[in-house]
Amino acid sequence: MNLKKIAILASGSGSNAENLISYFNQHDTAKVVFVLTNNPHAGVINRCKRLAVPVFVMANSEFENPDNVLQLLNKNQVDVIVLAGFLRKIHPRLIDAFPNSIINIHPALLPSFGGKGMYGDKVHQAVINAKEKESGISIHFVNDEYDEGKIIFQAKCAVDKDETVLSLAEKIHQLEHQHFPKVLEQLLLNTSN
Repeated sequence: MNLKKIAILASGSGSNAENLISYFNQHDTAKVVFVLTNNPHAGVINRCKRLAVPVFVMANSEFENPDNVLQLLNKNQVDVIVLAGFLRKIHPRLIDAFPNSIINIHPALLPSFGGKGMYGDKVHQAVINAKEKESGISIHFVNDEYDEGKIIFQAKCAVDKDETVLSLAEKIHQLEHQHFPKVLEQLLLNTSN
């Protein structure tokens, strides 16, 4: 089997990116070839330096024209794009160039609590405000709309009566770190047959 090449797009601290990089460093199914961020102050940059993974910073304006991103992806022969806390909408030309090869993780059980502006603690607060009894993660393909692509995998956790944004975020992070690399690996194995 050919080693699949993954590019990660991230905007924040990068804990999911680090988890994926570390996982695939120990498995021969795939390799994270670089991380791309639109935030010059993102924590993911230092994580990448520590893990010796190339990281590129592109201004938001550069994402408006997908040629720069496509050039970088093609130059590195990327097979799969993984969004790990990336807060920009993906350009339709990128989606066309990588059909069913752009994967996102969302910190709630889609289709609920998704859409524009629904990320991070905002999602957890909305779940708590709605008095939901459970939340979880959704791993899905990316399409032209925020959080509306076909769902690949979901995992659930209980939302306790005294749940806080912080405690729920911790539960969600545990689910993400437990499942995201394995689901991604399984997906890559299935598509390489």
